[in-house]
Amino acid sequence: MNIKQAKEQIRNTLRAYLSRDDLGNYRIPTVRQRPVLMIGPPGIGKTQIMEQIASEENVGLVSYTITHHTRQSAIGLPFIEKRVYDGVEHTVTEYTMSEILGSVYELMEKTGLREGILFLDEINCVSETLAPMMLQFLQCKTFGNQKLPEGWLIVAAGNPPEYNRSVRDFDVVTLDRVKHITVEEDFTVWKEYALRKGLHGAVISYIDLKKENFYRIENSAEGMQFVTARGWEDLSEILYAYEALGIAPDMELAVQYLQMPSIARDFSNYYSLYNKYRQVYHIDDILHGQVPKVSVSEFSAAPFDEKLAVMGLLLSRLGEAARETRRQDALTTALHEGLLGVRSRLPELPAESLYDIMAFRRVALKRAANAGQEDREQKTLSQAEINRLEEYLKTVNEIPESEEQMNVLRACFAEDTERRESLAAETGLMFDSAFRFLEDAVGQSQELVLFVTEITAGYDTSWYVGEFGCDAYFRHNRELLFDVTRQSILDRLTGQE
Repeated sequence: MNIKQAKEQIRNTLRAYLSRDDLGNYRIPTVRQRPVLMIGPPGIGKTQIMEQIASEENVGLVSYTITHHTRQSAIGLPFIEKRVYDGVEHTVTEYTMSEILGSVYELMEKTGLREGILFLDEINCVSETLAPMMLQFLQCKTFGNQKLPEGWLIVAAGNPPEYNRSVRDFDVVTLDRVKHITVEEDFTVWKEYALRKGLHGAVISYIDLKKENFYRIENSAEGMQFVTARGWEDLSEILYAYEALGIAPDMELAVQYLQMPSIARDFSNYYSLYNKYRQVYHIDDILHGQVPKVSVSEFSAAPFDEKLAVMGLLLSRLGEAARETRRQDALTTALHEGLLGVRSRLPELPAESLYDIMAFRRVALKRAANAGQEDREQKTLSQAEINRLEEYLKTVNEIPESEEQMNVLRACFAEDTERRESLAAETGLMFDSAFRFLEDAVGQSQELVLFVTEITAGYDTSWYVGEFGCDAYFRHNRELLFDVTRQSILDRLTGQE
C-alpha cells in the first residue's frame, strides 16, 4: 500500500483501540491491541504521518529512533532491591525507568493527554544486545518489569533488507503479535502531499517530467546512491531559503540532498532552465495581464517539455497566491471567533478579554508542541493570530471606555477583512490572466487540459476556485468533462458493435 493508505490504516487502528464500551473500558482489551509494524523504504514519510495522525486525533506522540539507543537507555539501569518472601529477605534486581517509557509519562504530565502513539523507528536495525528487549516490548509492551500505560498505540517502523544491511528478520512469534503493514513509494500520493505543503515548483514540475527519478536507491562502484521523497522535500526547503537570500543554488547543493550525482546534475540543469523560462516568458507580467506578444508566440512554438515547465511556473505562482489568500481567510476566521468571545464578555474591558484569549492561544500552542503535534500549518496560523491580537491589544490598551475599545477592534478587524478581499481579488485576476494567456497561445489543447487538471489537483488552487470561483476554469472544466463523457459513450458504442 502507499503511505496515504498506511496513514488511514493506522488512524483506524488508533480509533479502534481508543474506543470504549458502555462501562468506559477499552473495547479491545490492551492485551489484544497489537502494535503496528510498518515496513517500507526510507524517506517516504513514515514519521510525518505519525505527526499528522497525532495532530488530527489530538493524542500525544513520542518518537524514538531505536538505533540511537543502548540496552541501558531503552530498558533502564539495574539496581539491587531487598524484598521479603515467606518471612525471608532476598535481594532482587530492579530497573530504573526506561528512557522511552519515561518520555511517555513526561508527555502525559506536561500536556494532560492520557492517550497517544509511541513511534519506534528503525525497529529492525537494533543492536544484538537490544534486540531481545525490543521483541519483548512488541510482544508484551513492557521493558523489564515496567509496562507502557494503557491507551498508547505502539507503531514500529523499519526498512526492508534491500535498503539496509543491518536489518534483522522477526520471528514468527513476534510477527503473530503485530499488525504488519508494507508501504511502497507512490509518486501520485506524494505529489498530492507536495502540492498541499507548497513544495517548490521546480521540484514538482521536474519530477512530473521525470517520474523515474522520484525515488531510486542503487548500489554502484562508488557505494550506495539514492534519491528519496525526503530528499526532494528538504531540497525544496533550501531552494526557497536560497532564493529569499539571493544565493544561487548549484549542482553541489543539489547533490547534498539528491545523493545520486546523475539526478542531481539533471535537476540542477532543469532548475537553471526553470529560472530562465521565468525571465524569458515574463511569468509575473503574464499573471498581471501584461502579456508580451513574444511570450505567446514563443510558448505556442515551444516543445512540449518547455511548455510543461512554463505551466509549472504559472501553477506555482497561482498556488502561492491562493495559499496566501487561504491563510488570510483562515486568520480572518480565527480573529472573528476571538472577537465574538470578546463581545460575549462585555461590559468587561475588551483589552482584558484579548489578553486572556492570547494567553489561551499560547498555552494551546505550547501544549501541541509538547504533545508532538507538529502541524506546521496550524502552528503558523496560531502564531499569526497571536501576533495580530497583540497588535489589536496595543491599539486599544490606552482607551478607557469599553464600548470605544470595541469600536476600535471592529475597525482593526475590518482591515483584516479588506486584506482578505484584496488578496482574493488579486488572485482571481492572476487566474484569469493565466487562462487568457494559454487560450491565446494554444487554444483548447492538451496543454490546457493538463492545466485545468493540475488546478483541480492542487490543494490551494482547488480551494481558491471552490471558495471564490473562476469562470475560465469552470468553462474549460465543463468542456473537459463533456469530452470525457462523450469519449466514454463512443467507447461503449464501439464495444457494442
